[in-house]
Amino acid sequence: MKKELWSPSNDMLFEVLPKLSTKDLLKLKCVSKEWQCLISDRSFIQVQLKNMEPPSGFFYQGRYQWCDEDYDWISYMPISGSVATEEVHNDVLDFLPENVVILDSRYGLVCCRSIFPCNVPLIYICNPVNKEWKAIQWPNSSRESSIALVFEPLKKPINEFTKFQVVIVSHQDETSTEGDRYGYFSFNIYSSETGLWRRSGEICYCNHNMLKKGCICVKGIIYWLTDGDQILMFDPENEISWLISIPLPRNQFNLKPEMCLGEVEGRLHYVLICEHGLQLWVLEDRFTSQWDLTYTISLEELENENNKYLFKIAEKLASNFNTDDIPWIGTLAFKDNILLMRVSVNIYLYHFETRKMRHLCSLSALAPKPFFVATVVPYTMSLVPLGQS
Repeated sequence: MKKELWSPSNDMLFEVLPKLSTKDLLKLKCVSKEWQCLISDRSFIQVQLKNMEPPSGFFYQGRYQWCDEDYDWISYMPISGSVATEEVHNDVLDFLPENVVILDSRYGLVCCRSIFPCNVPLIYICNPVNKEWKAIQWPNSSRESSIALVFEPLKKPINEFTKFQVVIVSHQDETSTEGDRYGYFSFNIYSSETGLWRRSGEICYCNHNMLKKGCICVKGIIYWLTDGDQILMFDPENEISWLISIPLPRNQFNLKPEMCLGEVEGRLHYVLICEHGLQLWVLEDRFTSQWDLTYTISLEELENENNKYLFKIAEKLASNFNTDDIPWIGTLAFKDNILLMRVSVNIYLYHFETRKMRHLCSLSALAPKPFFVATVVPYTMSLVPLGQS
């Protein structure tokens, strides 16, 4: 009879161990073979995932704006709660068989793809903690497609919780019989359970393109910002797409706004920096585009409370209005009330709960060639097993 390594009946294990961070559990795996087997047990990992650890850090990869090639340098900026470590690591994904472009992350799993140009592009799902990975064939590959990882381990049975989906959304332009041009999004879905791709019958008519700011997956539903006043939503389980209006249309601002999407406690959030200040909105109803403003701070207050890092914000935001210059302030990523932002050539964390900024690193520390335009992905460590391809 197989010995059960972990059971909720064991008070110490049930009450204490699953509450520890992944970083602490990794140290405990070295105590003995028994501890290693216990902490690697799938049922234990699934319970530990319920604790919803804060972000461990952020991946940052520069992106060419006017070139069809990819930049292969990926940096990882670790953080620990509200404390920035001011370290940058460039070798976190070196266990993969080739250089990659980072795309998405969910519950410790990271989604990447091959660097373009490439003869046989692949999509990789990996876990940097245990250095396990799976390679997925990518039919009809395109650098312009957006790729999202759907991984919801808390919804699956224990013996299935490492199963995942990959969703690719593509934008096409067509001409009607009357000669009018129109655009739409189409969706392809990969299931790790079947190992197959299939094209969804759902399409979403939209003449806007996706902004290359990544995507956010909230409770299995994926959201992408577009270059219009709408957010593209896709529910792969029910194969439903929708266009959600952003809280405030862009044309109402005098200065060019900066925005990004993020998640807090299973709810979609929208971060906005504009002449009105820094705002945080939460989506209450996606089908009616109902947003609630949960946080706002004026530029003057933001500067006064963080005058070590900010000076004459409004003036500098206005300096590149109606120009093609890179914005002086950029919203990079948002997760669990932590905003990763760029101010000039420095990267900062802003904590909405404390209203304080913390310097993380300089832009030049992230790559030999600094990039203002980048893909930024929040990452949380986990022990989720995959098994090598």
